[in-house]
Amino acid sequence: MPDIKEESEFLSGRDESPEGAEVDNHGAACRADDNRQDAPSLVSAPVASASRAPLPAHSCLPINRCNLPASVLAGLTFQKHPAALEIDGVAVFHRDLFRRLDLLDAALARAAAFRDYMSVRFCLEQLDEAGLTEAASSRAKANWLRLLRGWSFNADSREGAALKGWVESRFGLLPRFHGERLRDPSSPASMRYQEMRAQALYGANALEAQLDLVYAYCQYEFRRRAEDEAGRRGTASCLLYRGVNRLAEHEVLQSLPGGHQIVWLNSLCSFSRSRERAGEFGDHILCARVPQAKIFVHSALLPGALQGEDECVVIGGAYAVTQSTF
Repeated sequence: MPDIKEESEFLSGRDESPEGAEVDNHGAACRADDNRQDAPSLVSAPVASASRAPLPAHSCLPINRCNLPASVLAGLTFQKHPAALEIDGVAVFHRDLFRRLDLLDAALARAAAFRDYMSVRFCLEQLDEAGLTEAASSRAKANWLRLLRGWSFNADSREGAALKGWVESRFGLLPRFHGERLRDPSSPASMRYQEMRAQALYGANALEAQLDLVYAYCQYEFRRRAEDEAGRRGTASCLLYRGVNRLAEHEVLQSLPGGHQIVWLNSLCSFSRSRERAGEFGDHILCARVPQAKIFVHSALLPGALQGEDECVVIGGAYAVTQSTF
């Protein structure tokens, strides 16, 4: 069984890792600059030299709405050499928000400013101004915060379908699981997922546009905290953990010695920065070094948005992972 030190060495290529380390540096957000010339690679030599497993069928769309195609951002190379991801138009359409955030030094003040902006921009407290009618009154409470809380309770819920649909639309990654396996786009399981997604988004006040801003804000916070605390820019990665009970549910693209694997993770899934916390959700622990660009949101950046402590919601694809028993 690989221990924590082996996990860190395998996933980062480091000769040593700090005792009990859970992230690249201590603090609420990951801050390591993995793009420095002298920085260790995110994937160790055994993984880097392994044969390239093909992407699963029906896993990526040919187009998306961000600056990199799905086949690139979902690949193992992206885990090793991460780059910033930007959803089309968000920085331009909402530049006033980011100008305001630039003026605030305190993280909690920035989080409050973000919530205020969301409330005003999408008329969340004056839904009649957003076009809400009596016929659509059942959708009055649908917003970004309720989606995230719904995800925390059940990732296979209608809220979960909306979030996976957002990943599909913006990043081009198709879900591989929602209550049951999704392999054939014409299967009854896929039809049920599409129905749940449509129900969640219907008459819901631009929910996907709200999620665009949640992602953009969290990426802004990652960069801002890296600059404030480390005095440098860089695309960092976090060592994250996921507790699972049924390893067979994960698609293994390639098995390697020592309990190491290349797996395909669902389009959106939850991790924790704490190995102990992840162990509460399963007898087996998956450990992966996740680029911050593929972290949709985590609890330290938006306090109260997620139910789980130290929870990170991660965009899926191919990852080098280690497996161990908690």
